[in-house]
Amino acid sequence: MTSENPLLQLREIMQQNNVSAVIIPGTDPHGSEYIADYWQEMNYISGFTGEAGTVVITSEHAALWTDSRYFLQAPPQIEPRGIELMREGVASTPTIAEWLSAVLDEGSIVSINPELFSVNSYMVLNDTLTTNGLILKTNGDYVGDVWTDRPALPNNMVFQMPRTIDGRTPGDKLKMVREEMEKAGIEAWLATSLDDIAWLCNLRGSDIAYNPVFMSYAIIEKEKATLFVDGSKVSDITAASIGRQGIAIKEYNDIRSSIAALDTRLGMDFSKANYSLYQAAQANCGAKHTPSPVTLMKAIKNNIELSGMRKAMIRDGVAMVKFLFWLEQQMQSSEITELDVVKRLHEFRAEQDCFVGESFATIAAYGPHAAIVHYEPTAETNIPLQPRGYLLLDSGGQYLDGTTDITRTIPLGPVSGESRMSYTMVFKGMVALANAKFPHGTRGAQLDVLARQYLWQHNKNYGHGTGHGVGHFLNVHEGPQSIRMQENPVILEPGMIMSDEPGYYQENSYGIRIENLISVASGREKNSTKFLHFDTLTLCPIDLKTLIRQYITPDEVEWINSYHQMVYKRLAPMLDKEHQKWLMRKCAKYV
Repeated sequence: MTSENPLLQLREIMQQNNVSAVIIPGTDPHGSEYIADYWQEMNYISGFTGEAGTVVITSEHAALWTDSRYFLQAPPQIEPRGIELMREGVASTPTIAEWLSAVLDEGSIVSINPELFSVNSYMVLNDTLTTNGLILKTNGDYVGDVWTDRPALPNNMVFQMPRTIDGRTPGDKLKMVREEMEKAGIEAWLATSLDDIAWLCNLRGSDIAYNPVFMSYAIIEKEKATLFVDGSKVSDITAASIGRQGIAIKEYNDIRSSIAALDTRLGMDFSKANYSLYQAAQANCGAKHTPSPVTLMKAIKNNIELSGMRKAMIRDGVAMVKFLFWLEQQMQSSEITELDVVKRLHEFRAEQDCFVGESFATIAAYGPHAAIVHYEPTAETNIPLQPRGYLLLDSGGQYLDGTTDITRTIPLGPVSGESRMSYTMVFKGMVALANAKFPHGTRGAQLDVLARQYLWQHNKNYGHGTGHGVGHFLNVHEGPQSIRMQENPVILEPGMIMSDEPGYYQENSYGIRIENLISVASGREKNSTKFLHFDTLTLCPIDLKTLIRQYITPDEVEWINSYHQMVYKRLAPMLDKEHQKWLMRKCAKYV
């Protein structure tokens, strides 16, 4: 019975423990975006398959909070279990604390697993629940008590990144971290984000889908550093290599006892570290909020990392060209489906040197499916492509020297005039951001309007951000920088890599998004002001057939022709004559 509706058994356990509500976020102890099967508690309880959400269960009510990417996807998945959708970002949607205070009696106990909440999120939640007359307790993992066939923690081997690909040794990076620790006045610092740790140690893994990371923690002290990881996942050669860089290995589950044994106050990033680690520190040495110094270091790529990313873009561009050529041929001769698209694109990427896997689940969304921002075709939803309308294809690859993320919206035949206007405005916004020049000190929120301005003129908008950071053979969604309407104090620095991806989505009709990756680069200095600009990294033709020509300016014509010239120049030498001919046609001068 529990496999069909685990909510019933969870409520029984809640009643036995005098708990009125349980809050279950869709995350892991490291705050990861993509999480190992072991930590899929929110998905297990709710039936929701999205990557972002929080489900709250009471004895009589249940609700899921998630963002606009999943407003269409979530209801048919959660409603059969009696769970209500709460649309985050919509003014009328109550917060979790407001909702709980409305459905629970004063003095009711709300329980969480402290491993799944950051220190900051716990403190905010505790304050708001207390204000509303509720009591927050860190009782433990009630979902784990219900989930009898829970998958095991991942146990995949860790491997090293060569210095020729990364550009710096772990010793170099530890020195940089210790300099920041000295500035912060701490003698020990705790790293909890998996990509921070992988970057710091020049190691990669496969414990989580799409992100080449491994389950771990790290404590950096003035004279030593300790990596907490399942020792069976680290070969003797790798252990000896990082040992020479000053990194010792302890077991993953030793992290709390090691924190308890520290004799100095422990720095940790309260926005990242989970509350159970904070509890361990507070019981002994104490904890001090110390923003992760690694996050910004990792975001600013060095020349070797940037060079690797450009090489990865060439291979990825070759795969995309071969796929688009294949798609064009197939549409003329046979029926293909969304899942065929996913499978064939993977095969083209897998042919490329240094390919490891996808950087996220491929979004191959035809027609109305494209209006679901994070649609992923399944056997149940899979539909055939028709010689009309749009295919929205958002995909990416993980290569040993770089990470890619690209979206193309492909007209498969005749499209509506209204959708052509949307496509044109999305294209103009993408180009406007790519062409931006801005003074050093600029934040992403100050540039976001460049991508939205043309859609706004037509009373259109999109709910997702315009740009996210991208890792170097790491997480495809990487902070701290972003380009979005919401304020982010992080300024854009040379070496940062970001996406440029405006879009528009007409419910039950179509979806459009065009995405390239861009890197922040130094420009001219004038009147003592340093100016920056973006270099476009992605290499793949953009379909221009559905653009409304009268809206395209001379500057935009110059940009697309220059871009397509670069695409052809860099990809053609890697292609056979048939694909070269096709690419030359797709990159022909736009007039």
